[in-house]
Amino acid sequence: MSLSFGLSIEVSEQYDFNKNSLSKIEQNPWVKNQWPLVYFIQNETQRIAYVGESTNAYSRIKNHLSNPNKSSVLNKISIIGSDKFNKSATLDIESNLIQYITSEGTYQLQNGNYGLINHNYYQQDLYKDLFKEIWNKLIEKKIVSKSLAEIENSELFKYSPYKALNEDQYNSVLEILNGLCVKESNRIFIKGSAGTGKTILATYLIKLLHSDVSESGLEEYNDDELREINYIRAFQSKYPNAKIGLVIAMTSLRVSLRNVFKKIPGLNQKMIISPSQTFNLKEKYDLLIVDEAHRLRQYKNIGWLGTFRKNNQKLGLDDSGNELDWIFANSKNQIFFYDSAQSVKPSDIDQSHFDSLLNDERTLKLELTSQMRVKGGNNYISFVDELLHTKRKTNEFFKIGDYELMNFDSLNDLYDELGKRETLYGLSRLIAGYSWPWVSKKNKKAIDIEINGLKFQWNKTEKDWVNSPNAFKEVGSIHTIQGYDLNYTGVIFGREIDYDKNTGKIVIDRGMYFDQYGKNGIDDIEDLRLYIINIYKTIMYRGIKGTFIYACNEGLRNYLKGNIETFQPEIPFRMIPFEEVKPYVNSVPLVDITAAAGNFSDLQIHSDFEWIELPFNIAVKEGYFVCKIEGESMNKIIPNGSYCLFKKDSGGSRNGKIVLVESMNIQDADFGAGYTVKEYHSTKNTENDQWNHQTITLKPLSFNSEYYEIELKDDELEYLKVIGVFECVL
Repeated sequence: MSLSFGLSIEVSEQYDFNKNSLSKIEQNPWVKNQWPLVYFIQNETQRIAYVGESTNAYSRIKNHLSNPNKSSVLNKISIIGSDKFNKSATLDIESNLIQYITSEGTYQLQNGNYGLINHNYYQQDLYKDLFKEIWNKLIEKKIVSKSLAEIENSELFKYSPYKALNEDQYNSVLEILNGLCVKESNRIFIKGSAGTGKTILATYLIKLLHSDVSESGLEEYNDDELREINYIRAFQSKYPNAKIGLVIAMTSLRVSLRNVFKKIPGLNQKMIISPSQTFNLKEKYDLLIVDEAHRLRQYKNIGWLGTFRKNNQKLGLDDSGNELDWIFANSKNQIFFYDSAQSVKPSDIDQSHFDSLLNDERTLKLELTSQMRVKGGNNYISFVDELLHTKRKTNEFFKIGDYELMNFDSLNDLYDELGKRETLYGLSRLIAGYSWPWVSKKNKKAIDIEINGLKFQWNKTEKDWVNSPNAFKEVGSIHTIQGYDLNYTGVIFGREIDYDKNTGKIVIDRGMYFDQYGKNGIDDIEDLRLYIINIYKTIMYRGIKGTFIYACNEGLRNYLKGNIETFQPEIPFRMIPFEEVKPYVNSVPLVDITAAAGNFSDLQIHSDFEWIELPFNIAVKEGYFVCKIEGESMNKIIPNGSYCLFKKDSGGSRNGKIVLVESMNIQDADFGAGYTVKEYHSTKNTENDQWNHQTITLKPLSFNSEYYEIELKDDELEYLKVIGVFECVL
């Protein structure tokens, strides 16, 4: 079964939102038939709105009118209906409208953020197109103005406390609230790898705990919302006018979140604080939520040791004190979001401190497992970890859905492809390891990085660099990208990291690593190696839609080629009309392998062939021809579906060359019976073989280990014909 949505969405006229209009609203066909629907109540002048859904809209709207917070402020209502709606779909559409309208900026919503959860239901993906249709109609009616893509790239959308949670996150919210309000767990520890939505959950919680739940009319809410509301009331009863702070250790992310909180009713930018700012209140915070807790610092390798020491002294601590101690001392309750794999500097607190917290039986321990950021999912996260720790058990390429993971031999090609994604999707950025001195900090015109003739400066700002005007023309570092989402990430593995094929391990060159605060005081090269690997893992986890990779060192580049598909630049060629063909002067024939049996030995010039004008950098030669090669058996050299240039075989040594062969004894997984493209190897059976017996081995060059060698000998060789020798992929 499939859904065909067509133009079945209806956004009604704007009814007056008052009791006198109830009879007219009741005649709306979706309201009258008690069909699942979504509604939008607004005050266009004051730019205030409310989004809801119901299967009994008439009763629900009456309840809204009896609520003075709505009836005294809102004055117009629109009904959104469709014969494709069901209860699950309207809950989903309501949730999406709340997320996108909040981030779009035209209206401030009266909605709380409780109960926002992505419900799984039958054919959910098909309803995404329905939502796009609804949004386009809202644009047509000038209720909103920004496109969905424009909203999705905004930091307000990415960090909005109105983001709908997945079930993994939502269950964690209920456990956190239960811990705070019922079990009185004053220390809660949430572990989650990159992309599991830790920052989203942190902003969701701080908005949730500041929600106004004093109004009556609980019949409006579903069970999910009621559970959260009861927890919020219990927390607010225990901590009236609660003092809650969201602690962010990284300056760049802290600035971005402050910009978000400025735009959310009920929140303000002062709620986003640094670890040092936890000392600002005369009383303890009722709750501190700590995002990216693995980046909390110790008294080591930082540029403000004096201030750090003074903060320790305020608590009677010596230099062994750290920012984790400050959090405990300055708050009654704490929630930590943590991922040890994203600790990237020696100034980050040792994991042992968090192990002590985890080993405390009073600590409520939770874990987020669902991948929210990367479309490659948890399989991609595991792949990167295994790749950089050289623990992969297979050398097959990573391929999941439409996630674009690509290795590049040329940074020029990577930057060109990244530029195309920037044009299409935005938020495509080049990020590198700290393998070049940051000379432009002192000399604003100096070039920091030069590769393949491309010249770049490091990011000119550390505050919200990804959204800065010239970001695409600069190279970001781990310190400006950690905690951010990108659509596409171009990752430059710098000169400090390589692969040793003798040991089968990633190795690093301390002298080519220029982050002084990142290496000073580290005597064990293995410790530094693990920090640098964590940096690249963290960078590779940023891209939602794809990750492009270039390695400066050849050893690492070759290792990556064995695990990640390598980009093949397209070389333009064109078909030319037969009347313009000058065989082997201006063109060569395009030959269908399966249709050309018997003709390869003497390619005739006739109009049944397509003739190809080769690229300007390839000279046309007698005997050249082009074939399209299908299959994965040669994907180390020839990507599936490539047009390849061959030269008609003229005998001589073919050992080690890629050839197109024909034989009645061949059954190839890619080509079927009779033809194959493989690497050719010829050997004599023994040195003393008077009959000069020969074995021909046709080897696949594939990252898929399922492909096997084809071995031909004795009378099988009588029918073997080498048709052409591979020249290049077009």
